[in-house]
Amino acid sequence: MGNSSSLMLRDEEIEEIMNETEFNRNQIVRLYSRFLSLDKKGQGYLSRDDFLNVPELAVNPLGDRIVDAFFTLASSNGDNEEQQLNFRQFVRILAHFQPISRVKKNALNSRKDKLLFAFKMYDLNKNDYITREEFKVILNSMVGANITSDQLDKIADRTIEEADADRDGKISFEEFCRAMEKTDIEEKMSIRFLN
Repeated sequence: MGNSSSLMLRDEEIEEIMNETEFNRNQIVRLYSRFLSLDKKGQGYLSRDDFLNVPELAVNPLGDRIVDAFFTLASSNGDNEEQQLNFRQFVRILAHFQPISRVKKNALNSRKDKLLFAFKMYDLNKNDYITREEFKVILNSMVGANITSDQLDKIADRTIEEADADRDGKISFEEFCRAMEKTDIEEKMSIRFLN
């Protein structure tokens, strides 16, 4: 599956992915079809450029951060040193965006996993902290010229001040999670995958 000679999913691969991700057979087949359509060169993996060519990501002001979080999360799992995602990695990351099931636990799709993905989008230098400057970069990409530089500074200062429990001038993942306690992250970071 990780190379161009593997064009079809085998039944045992589908079963393994179903068990690991909680996607059903039809969803996996659809995701595989989407993966193949993104893999325009037929290499058996997706690069950053493949993702950045997705129209929805290309127009999203946070598109490059979303793509970076995809690759950062795959790297933190120890299976993506080359900045390429094979289908298995692709579907594992997408599993984070399933609505959280109240009945069945999915090891890849907890509130903490969703928060980690969001945190990775803000942690530009990948040092496991969000600084005021990193927050300003993300905020600026979201609002652009709609607010002044002074307003941007005030929002960044207030956000860091409210979330920075240990007053070290930066937000750790634990502080980020506490700051997001009242946010319905399960809903905001869920995609309804068609059957």
